[in-house]
Amino acid sequence: MSANAVRELELRPSPGKRSNAPTVDVVVPVYNEALTLERSIRRLHRFLVRNLPFTWRVVIADNASTDDTWKIARRLSGELSGVDAIHLERKGRGRALRRAWSDSDADVLCYMDVDLSTDLRALLPLLASLASGHSEVAIGTRLARGARIRRSRKREFISRAYNTLLRLLLRARFTDAQCGFKAIRADAARQLLPEIADESWFFDTELLITAQRHGLRIHEVPVDWVEDPDSRVEILRTALEDLRGVVRLATSPPL
Repeated sequence: MSANAVRELELRPSPGKRSNAPTVDVVVPVYNEALTLERSIRRLHRFLVRNLPFTWRVVIADNASTDDTWKIARRLSGELSGVDAIHLERKGRGRALRRAWSDSDADVLCYMDVDLSTDLRALLPLLASLASGHSEVAIGTRLARGARIRRSRKREFISRAYNTLLRLLLRARFTDAQCGFKAIRADAARQLLPEIADESWFFDTELLITAQRHGLRIHEVPVDWVEDPDSRVEILRTALEDLRGVVRLATSPPL
């Protein structure tokens, strides 16, 4: 990220922002991730300390875990500077992101999956277009030219089929709705969140379609991505929920 882009972001704080508020919030939504949470958060923390050129905060958003995830999250928030944790009583990744983003006082809000499947070196390019004012939303994509991925043929087929469906039915102009690596300017989030109904996995798609319908600019960053074999995503159930969400948006009245 260029020095000019950093200055642009720091010179345009959110209205009413506290003087000690971070420039970027990195939200990590988690559900029953006791085995991987500490390793991932410490790795993310080291990367941010060494590479992010402005103030940041990591927010672990535990959505109703039933294992030791919340206990570990609280301990990490006490041990690592710049790490906070919040707990939700109800499950749902979209619900966790809505809560964390709504409570944030940062200028830029982003999130990433706890498995860190996306190479963290893509974070600075993700933030650059938001910092410069070029775009309001930025997403990592595994389906654009320049991306390098390793995943099963089954997940590759489902992903490509789903995103093709979005282009056909919802006229999506982005290539990858589901990559767990996204960022949005806080002012854009405040505009869009009240209009997003989904509280689970379809939250990502609805966020992007709503942003597109409002004429907001969506910047795509090709990423390096490696499939996590221990993913908590239930592919069939998630696919069915996503299809219901697509039908709901396709039949909703235009803005």
